[in-house]
Amino acid sequence: MVKLNRLWRAGALICVLSMVVAVNAVHADTNTDRDRIVAVLKNYERVLNASDVPGVLKLYAPDSVFMPQYSPSQVGTLAIRRAYTNAFKTIDIDVKFEIVEVRVLGNGWAFVRTNSIGTVKILATGALKHGRNQELFVLQKQKNGAWKIARYAFSSTARPKT
Repeated sequence: MVKLNRLWRAGALICVLSMVVAVNAVHADTNTDRDRIVAVLKNYERVLNASDVPGVLKLYAPDSVFMPQYSPSQVGTLAIRRAYTNAFKTIDIDVKFEIVEVRVLGNGWAFVRTNSIGTVKILATGALKHGRNQELFVLQKQKNGAWKIARYAFSSTARPKT
């Protein structure tokens, strides 16, 4: 009876330890995903400030949508390439993102909410405009495990001057 009781306790302990390991593995995977997602946003900040169109495009999923303020949605790689190319011909951006929220939703989707502050230099005139925005990024995990921007929208948090 004592031997059976010890065996049962050992089995229960192994079961509990297995569950702890499984929970920690899921938590570690979520942290890894979160870290990878944050890295995408940090990389986006870097390539945006460098006016690097190829660098920007590497961060977008093939069927992504870019939704800039005051403009129609840019759907797909070609439209997004055109939008960033045209933007970088007219402005130089110096922006810093503050990551406010990262949510890994499961099934290969996540969203990131950010705030940003920075300046936009109008290349034709040299004029500097200070701005603040809020952004929403929806990311999708690709088959190779990389996170890519699937949807991106932003809007100003500064009231327009009248």
